[in-house]
Amino acid sequence: MSNIGLIIEEKAADIGNFLVGRLLPFREKRAVGPFVFIDHMGPSELMDYQNLDVPPHPHIGLSTLTYLLEGSIFHRDSIGSAIEIKPGAVNWMTAGKGVVHSERTPEYLRTTDKKLHGFQIWVGLPKHLEQTEPSFHHIEAEDIPVWEENGIQYKLIAGEAFGRKSAVPVHSPLFFIEIKTKAAQKISIGQDLYGEAAMYVLDGTVNIEGNSYGSKQLLIAKDTKLCEFEMSENGTVYLFGGEPFPEERFIFWNFVNSDKELLEQAKVNWNDQNHDAFPLVPGDEHEYVPLPKAILNRK
Repeated sequence: MSNIGLIIEEKAADIGNFLVGRLLPFREKRAVGPFVFIDHMGPSELMDYQNLDVPPHPHIGLSTLTYLLEGSIFHRDSIGSAIEIKPGAVNWMTAGKGVVHSERTPEYLRTTDKKLHGFQIWVGLPKHLEQTEPSFHHIEAEDIPVWEENGIQYKLIAGEAFGRKSAVPVHSPLFFIEIKTKAAQKISIGQDLYGEAAMYVLDGTVNIEGNSYGSKQLLIAKDTKLCEFEMSENGTVYLFGGEPFPEERFIFWNFVNSDKELLEQAKVNWNDQNHDAFPLVPGDEHEYVPLPKAILNRK
C-alpha cells in the first residue's frame, strides 16, 4: 500500500508582478502540520528593467518564512526592520496581532540583470500566540545547521529533527529540511520525523514504491514514520511538516487565524487603512496593496 496520501501539482499564482508556483493550500489539503501556505518562486531570470515589487501588505496570525536559493530581496516591515535577504539565510517574521511588510528588489540590483528563486512560506501560530506582538528575526546562512551523512547533505532550515535544532525561533514543533545528493541514494528518515510531512522535489527525481516523481510536485505522506524514498543523482528535495494544530486555521487573503471574527476585523482595518492596527512601513510609506473587493464582502 502506498504511503503517499496526496500528490499536489504546482500551480501558477500571481503575486504582484511575479509568478510563483503555489503548493499549499490545496482544496484537498489545507495544511501540512503548521504549514498553511507554500509558494515556490522561480527560478526566474529578470532583465535589467524587471524587479520584484510587492508593496506593503498586512498579515495576522502567522509567521512568514522566506528562504532564497538565488537572488536577493529587500524586506521592510512596520516593526522597523529593513534588511536584505540573500541565498541560504532565513527571514522569519511573526505577524501575531498584525504586521505590514514589503518585499522588493534591492536598489543596487534594480538596473541590472538578476535571478530570483526561493520559497515563501506561511506557518500558523498556536492559538495562544495568534494575537501576540509582531516580531522579526533574520538568521544568517552560516547559523543554519548543515551536515553530511553517507554522502547525503542535510540542512535543517527551521525547526527540530535528527536531534538538531535550527536557530529560527519557531513557535510550535515543526521541521523544514533540505536534502541534497550527488550520487543516487536511498533515504530512510521516518524515525526522525513527526506529525505530518510533505516532500517537494526541486531537482532530480525520487522513487517511492516503484513510482518516480519529478519536480513541481508536493508529495504528502499518509504516515510520516514510513518516510522512505530513493533520490536520483544530483537531487534536491525539501521536507515540510510537524505537529498539526487541534483547531482549524482559516485563510482570508493574507490573514490566517482560528477565529473568523479576527479575520473579519483585519479585513476592515486594512481596507480602512487603520494605522493603529496596521502601522505604516518606515521607508516604504507611499504605496500599499489594496484589499481585494471580493475579499471584503466574503465571510
